[in-house]
Amino acid sequence: MTQYNIGYIVGSLSTGSINRTLSKALIKLAPDNLQFTEISIKDLPLYNYDFDASYPPEGTAFKTAVEASDGLLFISPEYNRSIPGALKNAIDWGSRPWGTNSFARKPSAIIGASVGAIGTAVMQSNMRSVLSFLDAPQLNSPEGYIAFKPEIFDAEGNVSDSGTADFLGHYMSEFGAFVARVLDANAEGHIGDADPVEAP
Repeated sequence: MTQYNIGYIVGSLSTGSINRTLSKALIKLAPDNLQFTEISIKDLPLYNYDFDASYPPEGTAFKTAVEASDGLLFISPEYNRSIPGALKNAIDWGSRPWGTNSFARKPSAIIGASVGAIGTAVMQSNMRSVLSFLDAPQLNSPEGYIAFKPEIFDAEGNVSDSGTADFLGHYMSEFGAFVARVLDANAEGHIGDADPVEAP
């Protein structure tokens, strides 16, 4: 079975973030052929165009980690009905300088937990718009809007509710299959390559 390296980004900087707990649960319930590496966003300065002429090491390290990943998993809260500032800042770093968009053609998925009933749905809608512009293929189904209940998730990411565990396991299985499909479709010679290989 082909192994895939998944870079995951937690959209909250809080050490006690419920979305960090969710990330642990997702990793535990993922298929064995998915290996996970966290891509940290906490040390990135605020992006501005002045950095493009000489990228700082934090920005370069972030772009390198994104590019080294076979797929990307965004696990994020919703702040004020939108994308958390730290996560949007990281996306801006990864997409610059112009012409070096690190997210292009990376199979991606978005999931998030909230103590509210809508489970980060508005944030995810905004994220989909941004990732679409960045040419990052997205898992569209199943959608993962998680109403976080602390009695179900422990600090290590174990999930005591079988229905929730089954859903999260299914979500990760679908994501793994999606990564495989996108990477196969992006193989050399497919439509959309800069220099298509002519058929014999």
